Order: sequence, then C-alpha cells, then structure tokens
Amino acid sequence: MSAVEATAPEAVTGRPGAVAAPYDGGGRARGPGGVRRELRAVRVLWHREMVRLLRTKVQIVMGLVTPVMFLLVMGTGLESMGAVAGDAFAQFRGYLFPGVLVMATQAPALAVGLSVVMDRQTGMLRQAMVAPVRRVSLLLGLSLGGATCGAVYGALVLAISGAVGIAYHPLLLVALLEVAVIALLFTAGGMLAAVTIQRIQTFQVLMGLAMMPLMFLSGAMFSPTGLPRWLGIVVHLNPLTYAVDAVRRTLPGELDMGGYAGSPQIADWTPPVAVEICFVAVLAVGMLVVAARRFSRRG
Repeated sequence: MSAVEATAPEAVTGRPGAVAAPYDGGGRARGPGGVRRELRAVRVLWHREMVRLLRTKVQIVMGLVTPVMFLLVMGTGLESMGAVAGDAFAQFRGYLFPGVLVMATQAPALAVGLSVVMDRQTGMLRQAMVAPVRRVSLLLGLSLGGATCGAVYGALVLAISGAVGIAYHPLLLVALLEVAVIALLFTAGGMLAAVTIQRIQTFQVLMGLAMMPLMFLSGAMFSPTGLPRWLGIVVHLNPLTYAVDAVRRTLPGELDMGGYAGSPQIADWTPPVAVEICFVAVLAVGMLVVAARRFSRRG
C-alpha cells in the first residue's frame, strides 16, 4: 500500500470518491467527524506499516542476523575468556543480551523515517498531506507502526533468551513493553530526521553515524560505572544508557556479571526502572512534537 493509497480521502473517510474536507494550514480538518477521521488516519498508516512488515519476511530474517551474531558469536567468544579473566566475565552473554535486544529494534523503527524521505522524493508525501486530517496524525500513525515493527523484532530476540541462560518468565512481557517504548524513541528520532532531511543518502549516512556510537556508548557492551571521567560523562548523557539499563534490570536473573557491572548513577543516585522508562517515553514524545511542528511548517 502506497502513501497515497493509505491517506487518500476515501481511505480516511471510508466513502469512495469522497472529497477532502476543508482544513487549515496546520492540517486541521474543519468538517464533521474530525476525531474519527484523525483516528482512522492513524489506524490506516499503522496498518500500512504492518502490511509492509509482513510482506518482507526475508528482511525480518536479515535484520536479526546482526544482533544474533553479536549475542551468540561475540558473546560466546568473550565468555570463553572467563577462565582467564575470572568467573564474572564468563556471564558476559547474559550481560550483552539487553543491549542486543535494544539493537534489534532500531532497524525496523528507523525504516519508517526512511520511507518518509522516499515518499517526499517520489511526490507521494505531498499527496498524502491533502488528506482531511491533522498532519500530526500522519506522523503518529507512521510512528506507531514503526514502534510495533520494532517490538516484533524484540519479541523474536526474546524468544531465544533461553539460549543465554535467561529463564522464560512473565517478566519477559514487561521487558517487551519497555522495548516497544524504546522502539518508539528510535522511530521518533527517525521521523524528526526525516522531516528535516530531504535526501535519502544524507538520511542514511546521518542515521548510521548516530546509531552506532549511541549503541556502543549505552552500556550495552560494557558497564557505565568505573569508566574514565570523560567517557563516563558521555555514557551518562546518552539516553540509550537508561533504556538498556531498564531492560537489563527488568529481565529475570542476575545480568550484572556477578555485581561487576552496575547501573548508571547521577550524583550517587541510581534512577529506578520506572523513571528510566518514563524518561525514554517523554523524550520520544518530545521528538514527535518537534517533528510534527516542522512537518506542519514545511507544508
């Protein structure tokens, strides 16, 4: 389903041949049933991303190759050093798992931002913007679709948690909800970049340059405690540090390598898991608000 089909007047109103209702400069429909139209637009665009996900089964498999390689190959290789480095290091795969889980959600979530840039270049985005709905509804529908796709990837990674010694426990469902919030953060960042950048190549390069350092400096590969001062400051300023730590503390079992790896601290205060996830959610919503305003101003 193309962006034009997803947001054409008949797709939003449900009536073939329907004429778009008048709307103001911010995309606010002035006709009756405005709320229903907004929700219908969100649902249609979310459904578009679900259809796209189910039609690319090969892409799903390829998207899981990198995180699984990190977990099973790199993690196993480093664990084998436990005989030399000590028993704590022998639990490295369990420590690495939350970071790999978060890593798996970023590709499908950011793909939504890439689709917006592509739709702009093909002219589909301009046609989508004539639908009688708020433009923020268009972004919200796409963002929820991307977050759901990221959560699906996260669920597939959670399915192999037993391979690294993490028990199958109801807490995995709580971790999956946290992963969905983190996927929304990735999607919101991708949407903000998509409404700012017009060239596909620039978008891909920027996302590649941003995501890799953010992941490596998130505590996914090493503990955020005990670092040199300059590196510790960077790690503590990284929002993904708190996202990964929240997932690690939620998953069942002790994933801190026998107490060797600690959680990030702010002035000797360790933020609770609920605070970390709320911080991620607020940051995601803030990015979506900024993206919606830029989207409306660009017309």
